[in-house]
Amino acid sequence: MNNVNTASAAINNIITSTSFAQQIKQADKTLRRDKITTLQLNIGKRCNQACHHCHVESGPDHTENMNGESIDRLLTLLEQDKNILTVDITGGAPELNPHFRRFVTAIRAMGKKVINRCNLTILFEAGQEDTANFLADQGIHIVASLPCYSQKNVDAQRGKNVFEKSIQALQLLNALGYGTDENLKLDLVYNPGGAFLPPPQQQLERDYKDKLFQDFGIQFNQLYAITNMPIKRFEHQLHRDGLLEDYMQLLLDNFNPDALDNVMCKNQISIGFDGAIYDCDFNQMLDIPVSGKTLDIFSIQRFDDINTFIAVADHCFACTAGSGSSCGGSLV
Repeated sequence: MNNVNTASAAINNIITSTSFAQQIKQADKTLRRDKITTLQLNIGKRCNQACHHCHVESGPDHTENMNGESIDRLLTLLEQDKNILTVDITGGAPELNPHFRRFVTAIRAMGKKVINRCNLTILFEAGQEDTANFLADQGIHIVASLPCYSQKNVDAQRGKNVFEKSIQALQLLNALGYGTDENLKLDLVYNPGGAFLPPPQQQLERDYKDKLFQDFGIQFNQLYAITNMPIKRFEHQLHRDGLLEDYMQLLLDNFNPDALDNVMCKNQISIGFDGAIYDCDFNQMLDIPVSGKTLDIFSIQRFDDINTFIAVADHCFACTAGSGSSCGGSLV
């Protein structure tokens, strides 16, 4: 049996009697999608980094990118959908998609908010020298990865010298007005460096703001504390270290039914680089289709064609453990 199957079997041994669907029922809750207001797009798996916790398993060797035909189709669907107010663009490093700037400019021209999930070091890659200025000119909301304010912890999770480049990138963004201009929002993302839950988000945000300002003069708006999802690279790491069962048990023991009221899949959907549609970015990486069937952006006439059913599996415990977790941080 290979490592992936062994890891999945270990999870199944734990969750057999307490599956996520059963927990929803026991909590007397329902999980259905309301009106879709946010569209999250993974426009490519190519990245200049290969982070240990990355559930996308992106990296420099990946070539997958959303093509121009899919970009055009999404623009058509977005133009006719007045309910979708926010387009959340991720990757890989989304800036490496050759259609990124055309896409962002067109969405902003519709009056919709654009979030760019930026790994910060991409701003210093060849060909990206003016990317920070482009983002500022377009008024893009940047959500940037910085899993700690310690160089040792960041480099251990994301690669050698990543912390130093990330600090330089944040200083560059501050110089452009990010984090200080009300129209240029800069948020940071914290991911735990191991098999544990994030600490309380508000206190951690205060610690980040104090430390980054004192040491580097850096300012930002909010911190998002996100629980590591036990899939892909992080799952493999947990299994390798013999921690997978303990981590899954930790998520189960800290199940918080109140977090179900605010999970991100209730008002957003996720689109893969190939145009396939999913309930969330995590289901996308596990190839769990939306609505219980395969749909893509070419098989629907409008986003309202997607029904309210949300497909769940036991990795969803990561979104409802403790204070809850989403792409926007804690939920309760």
